[in-house]
Amino acid sequence: MTMQTSRAASPGDDRRAQAEALLARYPDLSQSEIDDLRRWFGKEATALETAMLAGDEHLGGPYQQFRKDHLDRLSALEKGIVATVGALLIGGLAALAML
Repeated sequence: MTMQTSRAASPGDDRRAQAEALLARYPDLSQSEIDDLRRWFGKEATALETAMLAGDEHLGGPYQQFRKDHLDRLSALEKGIVATVGALLIGGLAALAML
């Protein structure tokens, strides 16, 4: 008697398929679809899933463009934090120079 093993589809498989379908249409996406993809890459996608998309011959190009357009940018909050920390460092160094 041989045992057959089959892997049942998980919710993660469905979610990845949704992300792949959206990427296949990129850049022709609504803002809510872009937000959904950003959320998937930021909170749900595994490193393996991301690597598989990047290496896919059909989705690699749209993935790279999406990443450049939406994932690799600093948010306004992040830019504000960087500016604040930079100003504090410069002010601290100026104060030390005056001593």
